[in-house]
Amino acid sequence: MSEIIRLTCIECPLGCDIEVTKNENGLDIKGNSCPRGKIYAQNEITMPKRVLTTTVRCENGGLVAVKTSAPVNKSDLLDLMQVINKCVAKLPVKIGDVIIKDLVEGVNLIATDNREVK
Repeated sequence: MSEIIRLTCIECPLGCDIEVTKNENGLDIKGNSCPRGKIYAQNEITMPKRVLTTTVRCENGGLVAVKTSAPVNKSDLLDLMQVINKCVAKLPVKIGDVIIKDLVEGVNLIATDNREVK
């Protein structure tokens, strides 16, 4: 028995409509205009990943915007947020500063904003 899954590729501005047929023989992928679309569809079906963007509390009570330095497993997002919510950033913070090293092995949580001591 096969299952058809429709996706919109987000790897480039084309936004290809991709159709993935999942069956006992594996995945049949159609509709991608480039190889990146095929890889995106395979990953989205087997182990979806996302860049996590959020905020971290600062020691002065403010917030600083952060993101993961690479995509992480979508299934891990809630667990990672529990870790992030316990973190307090030391000021000053500059864009690119590592807020949590190895949030996931090889993936840091980095600042995407500047915050100064007030």
